[in-house]
Amino acid sequence: MTYGLGLFLEDGIVLTTDTRTNAGVDHIATITKLSLMQTPGERVMFLASAGNLATTQAVVTLLNQRLKNEESDTNLNKAQTMFDGASMVGSVLRDVMNDNATFVQGYGDPSASFLFGGQIKGGKHRLFMIYPAGNFIEASPDTPFLQIGETKYGKPILDRAMAHDVDLTEAVKLTLISFDATVRSNLSVAAPFDMIIYRANSIGPVEVRRVGEDNAYYHQIKDAYNAEIRDFVRSLPATDWEECA
Repeated sequence: MTYGLGLFLEDGIVLTTDTRTNAGVDHIATITKLSLMQTPGERVMFLASAGNLATTQAVVTLLNQRLKNEESDTNLNKAQTMFDGASMVGSVLRDVMNDNATFVQGYGDPSASFLFGGQIKGGKHRLFMIYPAGNFIEASPDTPFLQIGETKYGKPILDRAMAHDVDLTEAVKLTLISFDATVRSNLSVAAPFDMIIYRANSIGPVEVRRVGEDNAYYHQIKDAYNAEIRDFVRSLPATDWEECA
């Protein structure tokens, strides 16, 4: 199982995935699930995937191949808006599912989902979540984060602390806390994490930053979070319930 998280901010977008993939305890590997498609100064697009690895790799490969095909209807370089780009990703996902799903279903779940974000010159930065059916929803100031994959463990901190006006620095902290909570509760999610930090209106270039288990800042964040939670619990007022026991 993957955990993918996109934070939609006034200042930009932070998009992160873990890199663990497994087909049972004897088949665990580290594979990137974050892809960049960019022409700096013109457009920057990034894609995070979760779900069946064969499905996600087929979608990403087809999208990359079609960047060089001027006649393709799903060439992301031809997208006039980020909405058009999300539609193209959804269309390719439907094609892959239609081609393969009936053959795969007897062996496992063939479905996949994606987070798609970025900015095209002249437009605003935007972030979408694309469902296995190829349809999608968009992040907004009222819904400033989107998740795919193993979402439940990393969601509580976001529900409490995430807002559209959080700056990029705070967003990175929230991302690492959310991923640490997920790693602690689900063995199928693990570091290293791949992260893109995109500042609005920069139009790239953007790089993927890898955060390993031995990353000093990641350790600082998760150790401080653990200590603060313990200190907070100790500081809460005691009850008199034990006197009634």
